[in-house]
Amino acid sequence: MRDALQNADLVALLLLLAHLTLSLIAIVMVSANRRPSAAIAWVLAILFIPFVGAVAFLFVGIGRLPRERREKQRFVDARALERTPGLSLVSHPDEWPPWLRSAAELNRRLGSLPMVGGNAALLLEDYTGSFESMIRDIDTATDYVHVEFYILVLDPSTAPFMDALGRAVERGVAVRVLSDHLACLLDSNRAGTRERLRELGAEWHAMLPLRPLKGQWQRPDMRNHRKIVVVDGRVAYTGSQNLIDASYNKRSNIRRGLSWHELMIRLEGPVVRELDAVFAADWYSETDVLLPLDTSPVVLGTDPGLIDAQVVPSGPSFDNDNNLKLYTTLIYKAEHRVSITSPYFVPDESILLAIVTAASRGLRVELFVSEVGDQPLVFHAQRSYYEALLRAGVRIFLYRAPQVLHAKHFTIDADVAVIGSSNMDLRSFSLNMEVSVLVHGRRLVAAMRDVEDGYRANSRELRLEDWLRRPLRQKVFDNLARLTSSLQ
Repeated sequence: MRDALQNADLVALLLLLAHLTLSLIAIVMVSANRRPSAAIAWVLAILFIPFVGAVAFLFVGIGRLPRERREKQRFVDARALERTPGLSLVSHPDEWPPWLRSAAELNRRLGSLPMVGGNAALLLEDYTGSFESMIRDIDTATDYVHVEFYILVLDPSTAPFMDALGRAVERGVAVRVLSDHLACLLDSNRAGTRERLRELGAEWHAMLPLRPLKGQWQRPDMRNHRKIVVVDGRVAYTGSQNLIDASYNKRSNIRRGLSWHELMIRLEGPVVRELDAVFAADWYSETDVLLPLDTSPVVLGTDPGLIDAQVVPSGPSFDNDNNLKLYTTLIYKAEHRVSITSPYFVPDESILLAIVTAASRGLRVELFVSEVGDQPLVFHAQRSYYEALLRAGVRIFLYRAPQVLHAKHFTIDADVAVIGSSNMDLRSFSLNMEVSVLVHGRRLVAAMRDVEDGYRANSRELRLEDWLRRPLRQKVFDNLARLTSSLQ
């Protein structure tokens, strides 16, 4: 009996020592180059659920892509910088607000792409109309079509788009297609989508593939979330919309009558080559083939409606959180108004502080989010920030169901805006490959204000007094979800 007790004590002591050793290692490893809030969340997870927490950290706790992929990004960045000496001068800095020059320089240093002038832009809110516009442009292609979507699915809504790609191939046009590997695996029609692309003659590759037996492995929740279409280097699209039906083909969405509301932007002019450079970097990462980068001279047009634009790629292939730095800078520089649209709003501490500070400075600050959510944990984590925002004077508008507001953009004062694929959440800042477009132009920003006015008209404004009266169980769930969002 005594021997059994001694053995039990020894086992308990060894487990305790193992726990302490694991905890000390975790504190050192987790804290390195990580936000304090995320580090604390991981350490607590490892302390309270030691083995499960440690395995989870090893599986999803490393926030960088493999070295080879990061080196490929640096190589393309260097090539992009070599081809654009003086290109950033081909814009209208004399018309910019005084602070925009430093923001554009920040973006150029982080993403290697300059602010360029002479661009035409058109906003596309209609889901089907966006596809139809892309199809019209694809049908004019003579050289190449580059397609890159986080989610790319063959269904009745996207079949006409696929058909257009097939017609382009029949004309001798090179059609190159990228889509996220994990997003493809989760699609029930993944085999049909791949087979259709093969039948069309398009060259398709998966982005960030998870194939450990082939040496292709990284943190599995790092995804390429970009949406890009480029036709012949003369017209491009980007924004929030994936290549899938507006219901996302989910039974639960169809049962609830949910459909996604998006915002895309159609671009012509020199900025198209910059979006194409982002596609070229992704293509090189997945195929080892570097597509030629456009080096032709840029001549500015005289139309007063033309805008200056700068493409800002971001993600774990870069050494910095490019979009986080851009967004924080712009919000701090705002002088009159900040209007933010983000379906998944789980901000970094610096973004939250910038927004609260802007409201405290007396600026008009508003946030458009959906009344309903398709991702429960993210939806409840987002709600945990509402009280602090409302107390600071931020107006929150809940876009009415059954539409899910999935657009991702924000406007600063009267002449600066950002539109792209990036949410204002921790995932988009650190884990996802994203692309944003910074624009300067009063006409375009006025058009975006019209879009925001439409959101406001179809929203319910959230009031602080009503929010504080929500049930206790909702408050508890919101705050617990917020803790899980810090595990980055």
